[in-house]
Amino acid sequence: MAINEKTAERVRKALTKQKEVEEKKMFGGLCFMVNGKMCVCVRDQELMFRIDPKDYESVLEKKKARPMIHNGNLMKGFIFVNIEEVKLEKEFGYWMGLALDYNKSAKAAKKRSKRRVPAPKKIAKKK
Repeated sequence: MAINEKTAERVRKALTKQKEVEEKKMFGGLCFMVNGKMCVCVRDQELMFRIDPKDYESVLEKKKARPMIHNGNLMKGFIFVNIEEVKLEKEFGYWMGLALDYNKSAKAAKKRSKRRVPAPKKIAKKK
């Protein structure tokens, strides 16, 4: 898994005022979970932002970004942006703002229960 450490540090700094931030390795990068919900993911050459699905189409029309396709499905609300497109602080702030604004109302993913493995059956000894 290759991530851009400089960009990851930039995201960490932008999230310092958030109460609950957790880093997880997901989607081939390092994802930042804010309040238990995925917010931003840093990869080698791009960032993935989780934004409001209502804003999704208009943002794609006016910004240089690409949609996320996961297992052949279009994931509305998840957008990839090349790291070159967020070099300016203004652009970085725009994308972080979209992701953090949506994070306030986004629903957390349902926690998957761990698969239970049945206990081995006891074999009765013959007398």
